[in-house]
Amino acid sequence: MLGASFCVQGAFADPIEIIDQRDRSVELEGEAQRVVTIPIPAASMFIAVDGGTDRLVGMHQLSKTAIKGHILERFFPDALAIPSNITGKGFSFVPNVEELLALEPDLVFQWGHLNDDIIDPLVNAGLNVALIKIGQEAFTRKWLEMMGAVTGKPEKAQAMIDWRDTVAAEVKAATDGIGTEDRPRTLYFMNYLSSLRVAGGKSYNNFYIDLAGGRNVASDLGMFVEVGVEQIIAWDPEVILLNGFEAKLSPQDVYDNPLLADVSAVKNRRVYKMPLGGYRWDPPNQESPLTWLWLSMVLHPDKFDWDLNDRINRNYEFIYGQGVTDEDVRNILRFDMNADAAHYDIFADG
Repeated sequence: MLGASFCVQGAFADPIEIIDQRDRSVELEGEAQRVVTIPIPAASMFIAVDGGTDRLVGMHQLSKTAIKGHILERFFPDALAIPSNITGKGFSFVPNVEELLALEPDLVFQWGHLNDDIIDPLVNAGLNVALIKIGQEAFTRKWLEMMGAVTGKPEKAQAMIDWRDTVAAEVKAATDGIGTEDRPRTLYFMNYLSSLRVAGGKSYNNFYIDLAGGRNVASDLGMFVEVGVEQIIAWDPEVILLNGFEAKLSPQDVYDNPLLADVSAVKNRRVYKMPLGGYRWDPPNQESPLTWLWLSMVLHPDKFDWDLNDRINRNYEFIYGQGVTDEDVRNILRFDMNADAAHYDIFADG
């Protein structure tokens, strides 16, 4: 539950209370003016809700790599100046408390589903911390609610939630009648170059694979699990999705792997790099409804012909207040890596 208190504190601002995703009460004296986001998708989502970068004073370094060289850099170039040395390297969420204290944040967003050793140092340092969780679409909507509350922009956050509701219902209505055997066996690699780590049934990826009309071959596993080549061969996925975190990873890496030569997705050239717009489309983010539409077309190119180019343009205007060109769309959909994949020409002209 998310609530707000409207008692005047002093003569300045109304205090704000939110309930985070560990059911902790988080109180602010007024709208947050200096916010740090440690969860990687949270930085671009906060920018989207707030409409700019003025109040975001720190982010995870992997958040910045999704901005640099991509469309959010053009929309909000000041984002590249925001400090990102607040954790360790790679997927580390262990906070650098000294750097965080120097930023003097009113609020720090941190993951709430991992161990307390990434939370306690923040709390012990006297920082105001709101915890968020990943894995369910309902969790993501709560991120938006919390961000809307602390920025004083609940209407924008609610509009973004309403869009998610609309598209989720639209895609679900379109895919509900697809039988199990007609749902392509689908596998998402959270890691491929460093290890073979796949998304299981507790992951957000599992949610949208199912929504878009696919069948996650790793659904019996947990969230993200390392597997062997033999398991992948046994699953024989018909569609393979590649993460947006390993920047150098491309479908060609999979096609060139002799151990996977007989996998259906490889033989039929149905390996796809996940798009990257205002953020990577594979984790939950402010653009997730576009992910759902894109994936339904990748999985069922003969069934769905959403005008994705138009959808991207209209919803970028809504989310960021800025539209895109046809070349922007090609970049977002990773035509540099995906153009030769089976059926990808359906995205070429809208």
